[in-house]
Amino acid sequence: MLTFDDSRLQDAAALAAADSLLRPLAEAGSRIRRENVAAQAPLEALGSADRPRAVMVFGPEARLVRAVLEPTCPVPLVAWPRLGLPGWVGPLDIVVVLGGGDRMSLAATFEAVRRGCQLLVVAPEQSTLARESASKDTTLLPTSTGDPLAAAVVALAGLHRLGLGPMISPPAIADAMDRVAQSCSARLDATENPAKLMALELAEAQPLVWGGSILAARASRRIAEALRAASGRVVLAADAGALEPLLTAAVPRDPFADPFDEVGSACRPGLVLIDDDNDDELAAEERDRLTRIAAAQDIKLSRLSHTEGGAVERYATVLQQGLFAAAYLSIGLGTTQRLS
Repeated sequence: MLTFDDSRLQDAAALAAADSLLRPLAEAGSRIRRENVAAQAPLEALGSADRPRAVMVFGPEARLVRAVLEPTCPVPLVAWPRLGLPGWVGPLDIVVVLGGGDRMSLAATFEAVRRGCQLLVVAPEQSTLARESASKDTTLLPTSTGDPLAAAVVALAGLHRLGLGPMISPPAIADAMDRVAQSCSARLDATENPAKLMALELAEAQPLVWGGSILAARASRRIAEALRAASGRVVLAADAGALEPLLTAAVPRDPFADPFDEVGSACRPGLVLIDDDNDDELAAEERDRLTRIAAAQDIKLSRLSHTEGGAVERYATVLQQGLFAAAYLSIGLGTTQRLS
């Protein structure tokens, strides 16, 4: 198992070497602003005319769009994971395509144009996807940063104008991500930087990540992917029913164990709870139960929390906090070259 060196989190040379990890996270808010400004003209031209029969969403953040829209969308909504379109999709439906031209997006676009669907495409203006999607029923929201989350935010703004989703504020989301960048700045030590503190908490742990609401669960999967890449360990994001057996089966910590003895040094679980203050009654009960089990088993508990603003703002904030923590975990473990 790789050894975590906490001195790297304050070492100027180590932090400078990890600039390719930290800088894109710090610039996430600015990317949302750039995409929002570029898309203003086509966004303002959108209006809630005739309500479509259904919404189909393709692309790398299709499931995020679905998670945001599902509670309030007035028509059926599908994040379609296959090539082409289902046989029933036609001129009464709207197809949303996020991306720069992968095979799945191009296939969906070709079919949507052929069948006369309304199209909302979020892609670079000079991309193959933009060219192939051009039609009288297509609205292109141009992008330039290549950031899937920024593209999804712009798409959600467009879907709100079409009367299909909740109101979101891209500038507020960008501001929230800027605040995370400030609080997780490399110049701050772990007493002031929550991401460095979480990296220290997970330094020798096998992370188990849980989120109660739909969007918190979505964030938990993205954060688990980042922690897995940073540490090379098995990291699981799952519901409470899947995590409880792993927590209860954890071997008790031996206070007299030699920390330098590699025999039996397998990682113990570390529980990461995500809180966006949108838990329903069942999720609140599961959160309490997981917290009690972690306390009983002497398992370290880390929390990612943001409880102000809209749902997407909360999602983006806890996600960025988790991604910063994964970056600092990678720096402490010395795996930044592998991730670059």
